Amino acid sequence: MPTQTFEHVIYEKDGHIARIILNNPDAANAQTSEMVHNVNKCLDDAQYDYEIKVVIIKGNGKGFCSGHVPTGAYPEFAAEMEAAGKVWRSAAQLFLWPVLKLWEFPKPVIAQVHGYAIGGGTTWALLPEITVCSEDAWFQMPLVPGFGLPGAETAFEPWVFMNYKRAAEYLYTAQKLSAQEALEFGLVNRVVPADELEATVEELAAKIAKAPLITLQATKSGIIRAWEGMGFRVHQQSTNDLQAMVTGSKEFQQFLADLMSKSSKPSERA
Repeated sequence: MPTQTFEHVIYEKDGHIARIILNNPDAANAQTSEMVHNVNKCLDDAQYDYEIKVVIIKGNGKGFCSGHVPTGAYPEFAAEMEAAGKVWRSAAQLFLWPVLKLWEFPKPVIAQVHGYAIGGGTTWALLPEITVCSEDAWFQMPLVPGFGLPGAETAFEPWVFMNYKRAAEYLYTAQKLSAQEALEFGLVNRVVPADELEATVEELAAKIAKAPLITLQATKSGIIRAWEGMGFRVHQQSTNDLQAMVTGSKEFQQFLADLMSKSSKPSERA
C-alpha cells in the first residue's frame, strides 16, 4: 500500500481507495498552510490516478480538525500585508480555491469524522457529499460571535443545511451541533459508535468503488452542477470578498482587540 508522508498530512492508496489523513494531532489538526497545500496535492494525485475511485478524508488524534491556525501563522497573509497592506487574495489562496477544489473534485469523497470539527475544519467534514461520523463527533462554526467574522472565507452552510433558518442560527450563534443533531439536520449521512467508524467508512468506500469510475464521475458531476446552478461557486467567491471587507473595518478591529485582551477561548465568547 503506497504511503506518502507530507507535513501535517499522510496520503495512502490501497486499490481503488485513497485516504487523506490530517496529521497534526498535537495542534488538534489545525489547518496550517502546509496542511492546506498538501491536502490539495493529494487531491490532485487522486484525481488523475485512474485506479482511484473513492477518497476518504479523516484525521489522526482526538478529533478531526479544529479549524484555522491563528492568522499570524500564515506566511501568505504576511506577504500580502507587506505588499498591499490588506489580506484578501491570500485568503482566497488558502481558503477559497482549496474549498472549490474539494467541492469540484470529480470522484466520490467520504469524510470520516470523529471528535471535533470546528471552523474551517467543518469545510473538510461537511462539504464532501458523504459524511460518516462517530457518536462523539460535534460541529461548530464559532467565527461570528467568537471572532467577529462573517463565517469562514467560504460560507458553504446555506447549501449544506439547505434550510434558511437553521443555517442562520448556526452561523449567528456559533451553535454547537452534536452528531445526532447533525444527522437530524441532514448534515451527515450516518452516525455510528466510535469503534465502528473505521470499518463503516471502509465498507462504504468499497461498496461505492464497485461501480465504473466513469459512472461515478458522471454522477458526481451531476451533483456538482446542480449546486453550481444554485449559485454555489459564485457565492463562495463573494464570501471571501465579504471577509476581506469586514476585516478592514474599525469596528471589527476593535471587537477583535477587545476579545484578545480578555484571552478567552472562542467557545467562551460564543
